Amino acid sequence: MKVVFTCGGTGGHINPAIAVAKILRERKPEAEILFVGADDGMETELVPREGFRIETVTISNFLRSLTPSAMWHNAKALVIIRRALRRADQIIREFQPDVILGTGGYASYPMLRQGAKRGIPTAVHEANAVPGLATRMVCDKVDKILVSFAESKREYQNADRVIPVGMPVREEFVFTKRAEARKALGLDDDTPLIVSAWGSLGAREMNKKIAQFMKLECEENRFRHIHATGSFGWRWMPDYVKEQGVDLAAHPMVTMQEYIYNMPTLMAAADLFLSRAGASTLNEIAAAGTPSIIVPSPNVTNNHQEKNARILEQRGAAVVLRESECDGERLYREACALLEDEARRKKMRTALREVAVLDSAERIYRILMELAKSR
Repeated sequence: MKVVFTCGGTGGHINPAIAVAKILRERKPEAEILFVGADDGMETELVPREGFRIETVTISNFLRSLTPSAMWHNAKALVIIRRALRRADQIIREFQPDVILGTGGYASYPMLRQGAKRGIPTAVHEANAVPGLATRMVCDKVDKILVSFAESKREYQNADRVIPVGMPVREEFVFTKRAEARKALGLDDDTPLIVSAWGSLGAREMNKKIAQFMKLECEENRFRHIHATGSFGWRWMPDYVKEQGVDLAAHPMVTMQEYIYNMPTLMAAADLFLSRAGASTLNEIAAAGTPSIIVPSPNVTNNHQEKNARILEQRGAAVVLRESECDGERLYREACALLEDEARRKKMRTALREVAVLDSAERIYRILMELAKSR
């Protein structure tokens, strides 16, 4: 059996493919696995690190604008995509896959389009509540459309091909126990823990609000707070916090760091999590069952982060605030209200467990196997 996984751009596109590929490698050691991504994407680092072979295509995005520069960019993008389609044909001829799974990003489009055109069974997995452009470009061609949220079925005309499967997350988010996590962090049962992270790109405004948040919590000293600034925030936020009159050295309950490397542990231990609404993050929150305040990024295509977040909100699984609606004080008051309402947080944990699809990678693997048999 030969399987192609095609993806690119962000970890939210790459990690689900890797999760399914690992199951395939474990269950069918004889299977040949090939990843296809963009030649300048982070997949060129992540995929080989997991022991998988990768080929690449040169790809370009489209700009949603009618300015002369955008139109010129899109004209060049069309030329690049034609070349990418020819490269996809070459990869298909040489590898002869039995099935192709795309998990998002522009890099997945050439392989899915050309694979479907040649009668190879194909499936696309869409992480977000609404389909991205790459998914829209292939959803009428692929055999199966796999979605993270059941509510997403209404976004597709060919709903008979849409299967809700959730989104694969690392097992640690599912199986890390709260008591063990808090012990590992040196937390007692009576100390509430807030964890916050807004990503790296596009986190500047929320990092500013968290600086206000920190000023208030240091005045009241009510809970433990761990904040990740992201790589760009780490360059300026420590000085910015000091300018707000906050001396974190005098308040060890509040700490700031560039990255959080042990997120499953922190999320299991946390009483409250503050974050953006990327599909990967929301599925990790659901798997961990951590009550959260979500502030979707307003700077994403088609406002997909807010649409992702509203699904959790509608189920009572999270509090959602627009970035324009909250400052540091509003965020702090909302956090305090949740920390004081244990019954509400318990209901949120229950709702999150109902949202979570804990066997997502397994479901996708089974669908791939059925598609491969159909050839």
